Amino acid sequence: MARLASGEAPRVLDLFAGCGGISLGFLKAGFRIDAAVEIDPIAARSHARNFHPGDFKRHSVARDMVTTQPSALCRDLKLGRVSEAIDVIVGGPPCQAYARVGRAKLREIAAHPEAFKVDPRGNLYLRYLEYVRAFQPVALLMENVPDVMSYGGHNVAQEMVETLEEMGYSARYSLLNSAFHGVPQTRDRVFLIAYRTELGVVPSFPPPTRFIALPPGYAGQRRVALQLVDLLGGRGFVPPVAPNPPMAAAISAEEAIGDLPPIQGDTVRRGMRRLDGTQAIPYPATNAISAYAATMRQWPGFEGRPNLDDHVIRALPRDGRIFAAMPEGAEYPAALVLADTMFREEAAAQGLSEGSEAWVALKAAMVPPYNPATFANRWWKLRRDQPVRTLMAHIGKDTYSHIHYDAAQARTISVREAARLQSFPDGFRFEGAMNSAFRQIGNSVPPLMVESLARSMAAVLARATGRHTEAI
Repeated sequence: MARLASGEAPRVLDLFAGCGGISLGFLKAGFRIDAAVEIDPIAARSHARNFHPGDFKRHSVARDMVTTQPSALCRDLKLGRVSEAIDVIVGGPPCQAYARVGRAKLREIAAHPEAFKVDPRGNLYLRYLEYVRAFQPVALLMENVPDVMSYGGHNVAQEMVETLEEMGYSARYSLLNSAFHGVPQTRDRVFLIAYRTELGVVPSFPPPTRFIALPPGYAGQRRVALQLVDLLGGRGFVPPVAPNPPMAAAISAEEAIGDLPPIQGDTVRRGMRRLDGTQAIPYPATNAISAYAATMRQWPGFEGRPNLDDHVIRALPRDGRIFAAMPEGAEYPAALVLADTMFREEAAAQGLSEGSEAWVALKAAMVPPYNPATFANRWWKLRRDQPVRTLMAHIGKDTYSHIHYDAAQARTISVREAARLQSFPDGFRFEGAMNSAFRQIGNSVPPLMVESLARSMAAVLARATGRHTEAI
């Protein structure tokens, strides 16, 4: 506490860190990223490459939360004594098996440090709480999906608040959308913030700075997520503030990626793409870029180079003509109708008989085989004038959920475009091949969303530790 009162930067430990979306947001807000725990070896390398390039070997080691003890982490990374090593813990624990856990199970962790071992894979958030108990941070932040508020008949977020209060923290949670905080993506997530009770602080959340009317589906999803909050109440939930005009409009897809070099989809060939072997592409020669694009190019410590890295896409030769023909905002059923129409026109032009071997082969080459009843929203073409839909880890397998709005390019988004849409700057680098980079991006928390939260936390800590020092 005394070191914070003296003005030193708060030291952050990022758990379930991935490549570092939360870390980057906190770093930009003036915090210091001292350590991270990430089980995926490629994501761990990405985190180390960006936050600890001078000590890459030590920090790039993949670590399992279940088997890595706080004392071992401090020893390996030379952090000092556990209870004095870290000021802030952040992270987004996986949410498996919430349906099987209730208040009693959550509270075991405070008294029994190894309670998580009963079901370590499903109860990793209990391991997060054990790290909190061991490191005794001044503050913490957790992120999770909206279902954490309504999972298996109980509200895990509220139960976390109650458990943290028993551990000596004042905790609150809220449901925030990234598009309201400067990210070009309509991503709903739950954030929980807690402070040591001796600070005398009730956690709060930053108000929105951007306006967009969320698509109709979000209202229904929010009602489901909030049903137990509405039914059971609880002082832990902070209702989100709704954005309203005359706030600036949410960042659009075109503002986010419109300045990047065009790639023609039909020029790309199949094959694994390692990002460290790809050739950087010059930025287009223009001064007409959005404020958001300028931020992505000029992010302190992560500035883009003269040429753009990681601007690579998947080869999808069957689908380029479909992508070009789809109107912006169209989904898979519309794409399938377009594909079938183009196929039948081509079959007629070639004089093929319906059902013939050549006809069947042409259809397979031109028409996607997926059932529109079960695949309805798995394809989506970006609208240039709106934020994009939520980027998820599934983009590591395919990127049909984010088809570029430019018909002339006829392709899905690139790794660098996905990074831009998740608010990673152009100088942030991803380890591994293209598929892994997509997965790392989809698993991340948008850094600009986190920066908004981290700045509000930094202001609280500055005020609270100052008052605490004067009281002493």
